[in-house]
Amino acid sequence: MPVRIGRLLVVALALALAGLMALAWALLAGSVQVAPADVLAAVLGGDGMAANVIRELRLPRAVATFVCGGLLALAGGVMQVLLRNPLADPYILGVSGGAAVGALAGISLGLAAAWVDAGAFAGALAAMFMVFGLAHGDGSWTQTRLLLTGVIVAAGCGAAVTLMLALAPDTRVQSMLFWLMGDASGASRPWAALIMLLGGLAAVLPVARDLNVLARGELSARALGVNVRRLRLGLYVLASLLTAVAVTQVGSVGFVGLVVPHLVRLALGNDQRVLLPTAAVAGGILLTVADTLARTVMAPQQLPVGVLTALIGVPVFLFLLARHPR
Repeated sequence: MPVRIGRLLVVALALALAGLMALAWALLAGSVQVAPADVLAAVLGGDGMAANVIRELRLPRAVATFVCGGLLALAGGVMQVLLRNPLADPYILGVSGGAAVGALAGISLGLAAAWVDAGAFAGALAAMFMVFGLAHGDGSWTQTRLLLTGVIVAAGCGAAVTLMLALAPDTRVQSMLFWLMGDASGASRPWAALIMLLGGLAAVLPVARDLNVLARGELSARALGVNVRRLRLGLYVLASLLTAVAVTQVGSVGFVGLVVPHLVRLALGNDQRVLLPTAAVAGGILLTVADTLARTVMAPQQLPVGVLTALIGVPVFLFLLARHPR
């Protein structure tokens, strides 16, 4: 037991240090050179060009990417334990497809960024309600029916996205493709997403013990008094809302919700009371680092952050598969 507690403390300190370093790098890196003293002055309310750049541009984007990484990792961890499937990710129920339809419709119409975000969130909610409404059917709601409905809705949204890309003016296709690959350049309003992340953690942690039981099998969970149906439905809805908020902010960023829970599970085991909050912090670190690389590695040109997360996530996931063949 002391070894276990010591390991948790080491990991917690390492994550805290890595998170601070990732945020500091995001604030320091960019076309305008700033010093660490300028970052401190900006945070404390100082004036000047460097302080304005940090406070109005870099800080909201850094917070948004950190929070959205946490949202995706938390949603992915919840989905993996609910489905008992290592390939489950936050987009499995078609939420990102609905968000893509809403966002791309706004971009194709030339709407302002705020309306594009609103369209993405509305599309995500519409897809979520469609999946849960159709999966319920005549009252025979089942996990398999939910997943199949999610796959079909995602396929329909994919067809709609392809059609919009084919019909869109050439001047707007690049913006639409950037959104589809994940783009944090417009993530300047992170505070609602931060509240959603804190609320999601507050909702998940009280039922983390039930998730531990559910991970051993549905029959075992029912025998120990867990209301499996209510637990699953509530957490499916919660994970979908977390994903909708994240996708609204940064687009369809892949691999964060898939890879991060596996890495945390490898380091700390499968106790959801530890895994879920740790995955949220680790997901925030990963997406913040990826976004900082995306806007600096080929500066002044910015890359889609989803490309960087894929380049990081693919070799990591292949490594995990090679190390754990089962």
